[in-house]
Amino acid sequence: MDITSLTAVELGKKIKAKEISVVEAVKASIAQIEKVEKDVNSFVTLDKEGALKRAEEVQKLIDDGKLTGPLAGVPVAIKDNMCTKGMLTTCSSKILGNFQPMFTAEAVKNLEAAGAVILGKTNMDEFAMGSTTETSHFGPTKNPWNLEHVPGGSSGGSCAAVAAEEAPYALGSDTGGSIRQPSSFCGVVGIKPTYGTVSRYGLIAYGSSLDQIGPVAKDVTDCATILETIASYDPKDSTSIRRDSYDFTSALVDDVKGMRIGIPKDYFGNGLDAEVKENILRAVKVLEEKGAVVEEFDLSLVKYAIPAYYVIASAEASSNLARFDGVKYGYRTEEYEGLHNMYKKSRSEGFGPEVKRRIMLGSFVLSSGYYDAYYLKALKTKALIKKAFDKAFEKYDVIVAPAAPTTAPELGKSLSDPIKMYLGDIYTISVNLAGLPGITIPVGKDSKGLPVGMQLIGNCFEENKIIQTAYTFEQTKAYEAPELAKEDR
Repeated sequence: MDITSLTAVELGKKIKAKEISVVEAVKASIAQIEKVEKDVNSFVTLDKEGALKRAEEVQKLIDDGKLTGPLAGVPVAIKDNMCTKGMLTTCSSKILGNFQPMFTAEAVKNLEAAGAVILGKTNMDEFAMGSTTETSHFGPTKNPWNLEHVPGGSSGGSCAAVAAEEAPYALGSDTGGSIRQPSSFCGVVGIKPTYGTVSRYGLIAYGSSLDQIGPVAKDVTDCATILETIASYDPKDSTSIRRDSYDFTSALVDDVKGMRIGIPKDYFGNGLDAEVKENILRAVKVLEEKGAVVEEFDLSLVKYAIPAYYVIASAEASSNLARFDGVKYGYRTEEYEGLHNMYKKSRSEGFGPEVKRRIMLGSFVLSSGYYDAYYLKALKTKALIKKAFDKAFEKYDVIVAPAAPTTAPELGKSLSDPIKMYLGDIYTISVNLAGLPGITIPVGKDSKGLPVGMQLIGNCFEENKIIQTAYTFEQTKAYEAPELAKEDR
């Protein structure tokens, strides 16, 4: 039996049935990481010793009947912007290259309480700023489907690790599509929950009003199970919301009869690759054949989403990243004259070009004389976008959209033109601006053999509708792993 080909829930069942030990599961993941990591570069930190030690502890708790959940003993990879006590947490940046937190992020603690074994931390765009995982200080992650292509970003390391079967599942974070877009590029499933559902405590902030942690896995069942485990009300996070129910697995039902699905005309017009469009519309047809009611509609204001998003996100980033100054922790320049010079040199040497670009943009839109013209206007636009979605959800249960305009671009093609990279977020950022939940599922491949993902968007707190729709489609299509993951089997 090949352990790494199992989904997280399947592996959890076999561990519970004593068919596989936790140590065996962890060793299988480590062996796969050692086999493919030189090609893929998914991980920034791999904690072999810690994972094997933890595996033995978890096995004992399972044997004693203290851990009975579906994810007990299953290894996991964590995006490198979530604090993990005593384990390097770098945000893939030179400025945090030596940072070991004194505490663990709440979402990660929830996983540990359920018996998860952390393998290590995954590569990402520096401070989550990018859409390709090429802005990382530790080099780019490659797409397991084709190593000449990007895995997407900023959670590219997490999505590539799941696709390459280095980990059964992973955690990512999503500020403007950073879980959904790389999931699409890597042919895996990723959920961005409603804002406030998963605690942001311990997540190193990029855009505080937009960031949300979510799961990445091989199938919808895994994602629903993981989301159920990490979601909780947390008084330590002022934006955390106490929900009536955290039951997401009850939505794993193969039924979309009467489900009203909206297709925004604005999302399927110019700029969308023909093969991406064709694959998504074919998937929608499958849902229609299963009883869903499908209709096209106008979702206005889409063209304003990108400028509004980049103004708000950059403004929040410039404020959030002010704390990295070389004083208390992280990188400090070696030669400097006086305090101000130390600040300047530490930040100039510690941050990469994309992060500097967004800090400068954010500082500009928050500066005197420009605050009203840009930042306040962006906030008003954000409110109008939310209103447009509210109107759409009066009529539809789920909205279908692409996760990206194309399949995964080639390495090195996006960074040369940052504006083009920003425009690639067109289908995902509105979801963050409106605080909505979204899920990406693989629906096919293009002529180059690269995965195509379909994004399903739900109203606030209605994750169950998008999970049910995604699950229903998934029943018609078997999961496919890239050749790189299947070699030597």
